[in-house]
Amino acid sequence: MTTATLALLVGATAQLLFFGRMALQWVQSEREGRVLVSRAFWLISLVSAFLMLVYGLLRQDPLILGAQLVSYGIYIRNLQLLGQWHSLTRWLRIGICLVPLVTIGWLLATPDSILARAIREHGIPAGWLLVGGAGQALSLLRFVYQWLYSERRGASVLPLGFWVVSLLGSVLTIVYAIFRVDLVLILGNAVGLVIYTRNLLLLGRTRRQGGSI
Repeated sequence: MTTATLALLVGATAQLLFFGRMALQWVQSEREGRVLVSRAFWLISLVSAFLMLVYGLLRQDPLILGAQLVSYGIYIRNLQLLGQWHSLTRWLRIGICLVPLVTIGWLLATPDSILARAIREHGIPAGWLLVGGAGQALSLLRFVYQWLYSERRGASVLPLGFWVVSLLGSVLTIVYAIFRVDLVLILGNAVGLVIYTRNLLLLGRTRRQGGSI
């Protein structure tokens, strides 16, 4: 199996899981008539983020690597805010924390590692790197914003700003992905656009009915 084929399989699996978490959140929210977030959403996010780390390494894309590393930690924090982190077994919690760290450490072990080449030899023109970086930054900052918002509320919440930033980040990421001919990013973010828009509509309806999110 070639590196390109392996990358496609890993990336497609990650995007299917990302889609699955959003579809689950969407269905739960439609059922309740308001935006909801569950433990399953964050657990699926963790698995997806790890697979996207591997995908970023195989694609030698430093933007994907950086964004997924930070997102991974935020997903863990949201499980803690939901009060669900300690419902996982001790060894599973240790594994969740150590696996990405051990993997990155191993890949950094030699100067000619996959990660070193991803940072040194990505071959992406500066202008497109800026567009992709802006898209990935927005995709990352939405979770930073969500994390800080949730910390203030003392509960895991997906507020209006999260969906607005998600929408903008996906548009920029799709533009970057078209240049990179990255079908995984294109399809994943295209599906996301539909779900983000629907959640914005649900939040708008909640606000009109007197909600506070």
